[in-house]
Amino acid sequence: MAKKEPIKRQVWKIDAENKILGRMATEIALLLRGKHKVSFEAYKDEGDIVYVENADKVRVTGQKGEKKIYYHYSGYPGGMKAEKFDDLRIRFPEKIIKLAVWRMLPKNKLRSQMIKRLRISRSK
Repeated sequence: MAKKEPIKRQVWKIDAENKILGRMATEIALLLRGKHKVSFEAYKDEGDIVYVENADKVRVTGQKGEKKIYYHYSGYPGGMKAEKFDDLRIRFPEKIIKLAVWRMLPKNKLRSQMIKRLRISRSK
C-alpha cells in the first residue's frame, strides 16, 4: 500500500493534428487514470492533467467520417437526435474527443473527476 502523500499531477500537452481518434483517446484515458505511474491504485484518482490542441484536425480511419453516427436522446417521444461524425467535427470538435475518452474511462464515481482534468481546444 502506498504512503499518503500529496498527489503530484503532471501536465501533458497532446497535439491532435493527424492523429487517429481511438488511439489518441486510449493514450489520454491512460494519462487521466494515472496507469502510467508506479503508484497506481484503481480506487484512487491520481491521474494527470491533459491538454489537447487542434481537436478539429483529428483523423478517423476507413469510412467512419461519413458512416459514424452520434446519437442523443432527450427522453421525450420523437426526441432522438443523430449527427454524423463529419458534421459534428465542424460544429463541436471538442465533443468528439471528450466522448471517446469518456467512454474509455472506468464506469464508476471517479470518471467524472477524471474527465474534468481534460482540456480540449480547437486550432487557432
